[in-house]
Amino acid sequence: MSTLREVQTDIGAYSRTLLPAQALRPYQLEVAREIAGAVGRGGEQFAVVFSRQAGKDETLAQMLAYVLTRYRLRGGSAVVVSPTLRPQGMLTRRRLLERLGNPLTDGLVRTEGNAVVVGRARCAFLSAAPGANARGETASLLLVCNEAQDVDPARWDAVFDPMAASTNATTVFLGTVWTPRTLLARQVRHLHALEAEDGKQRVFRVTWERVAQDVPAYGERVRARIHQLGRTHPFIKTEYFLEELSGESGLFPLAVRERMRGTHPARRTPDGHSVYALLIDVGGEQRKDESADDGAGEQEPDPRRDATALTIVAVDTSTITDPGLLAPTYRVVGRQSWTGMGQPELLRAILDLALLWEPKRVVIDATGLGAGLAAFLVRRLGPKVVLPFVFSQKSKSDLGWRFLDLCSASRFRDHAPDSSPEQALFWAQVEECEYEVAPGANRLMRWGVSGRTHDDLLLSAALCAELDACDWSRRVAQGRTRAEPE
Repeated sequence: MSTLREVQTDIGAYSRTLLPAQALRPYQLEVAREIAGAVGRGGEQFAVVFSRQAGKDETLAQMLAYVLTRYRLRGGSAVVVSPTLRPQGMLTRRRLLERLGNPLTDGLVRTEGNAVVVGRARCAFLSAAPGANARGETASLLLVCNEAQDVDPARWDAVFDPMAASTNATTVFLGTVWTPRTLLARQVRHLHALEAEDGKQRVFRVTWERVAQDVPAYGERVRARIHQLGRTHPFIKTEYFLEELSGESGLFPLAVRERMRGTHPARRTPDGHSVYALLIDVGGEQRKDESADDGAGEQEPDPRRDATALTIVAVDTSTITDPGLLAPTYRVVGRQSWTGMGQPELLRAILDLALLWEPKRVVIDATGLGAGLAAFLVRRLGPKVVLPFVFSQKSKSDLGWRFLDLCSASRFRDHAPDSSPEQALFWAQVEECEYEVAPGANRLMRWGVSGRTHDDLLLSAALCAELDACDWSRRVAQGRTRAEPE
């Protein structure tokens, strides 16, 4: 049994005695002890990176509760900065209040606006969002930047770092590894350089393997996730292995490309029993002076010019192993592209393919010139069949993340090699696809192909991610067509 003195001078005793149901695990306690011991000494900085769902926020809450309890008589101030006040800052504040609900601080805790006060010690919660009123606070005990990867470095330097200038308070940066351009990455590099000079640990990285040593169930869950998405998936790299995304290996590294390759044959006609979907990325029309129609009919795709690209996928529902898990596999059975074709001719070509394949869903790019095509197809095929998709920075980012998930989980499979120019161009676009993730909580990803090719066939294929919103788990008859998912 810990004594009252131990509880007030050791965060480990504080946690296991006052918060036994949430007692810090060994890897959490190592971090908390080091930072809590630095409070009051001043001038020290730390960076803390935990793998996903490993207890970073619990560690922060208990560390704050311990510091406020220890300094409740002497007084002092802490400041916690989050990318947003609601919900992020308020969630941390609520967790802190819950951890302060113990006999040692009973009757001493009160709130003042966004601040929590214990006796004479105070912790204020601020937002780093642009335009938020965040000035006027001073940190004498502790200055914390939570989710530092989502806080603008320039705003931190101008608004928040000065809050500890007069006190030289201990400063802590917590968050998730993302790209080299984040505030967290900048501070980690700086602190690593200081570590190299004096050997004192300032950066604490807790990977999933370390967590699994104390929580075997966590390890089992992460192993399953790695098996599903692959070691090179951005979320696996950043949130479990704590590796920065540089974009140097492209959006679809070799391991993911291998998961995208199938062995089923391409088809020119439907097989009579499969459920099909058409995926259409709409390109621009060719100007009259660029026309090179030699009357030969179908054109080979020109890698230098934007084309309208169509991908035909068979929706394999056999991979839905649980009624509550809507996870079909999309198997490419054919592609077609048209460069510079006028919209009337393009519409006729698409309708001919729709008549042949009787698709249960048609996902079409409804951006710009595609809006008219999409509206006409909705009228001809019906709103239950045609799903217009409007590209924007956010929608394309979301589509890219979801398509990458499908590919990493082997739920998008191309057909076996057939020597077609469309397939060769598709794989060239996959291999040349680059990406960049913008700083911020939204994880906006800019992705595409630059250089000698466009990304029309790749974007067409990526639209299969929209099919996940459909209910493929049951079939009903509809009109003269074959079985249809609702």
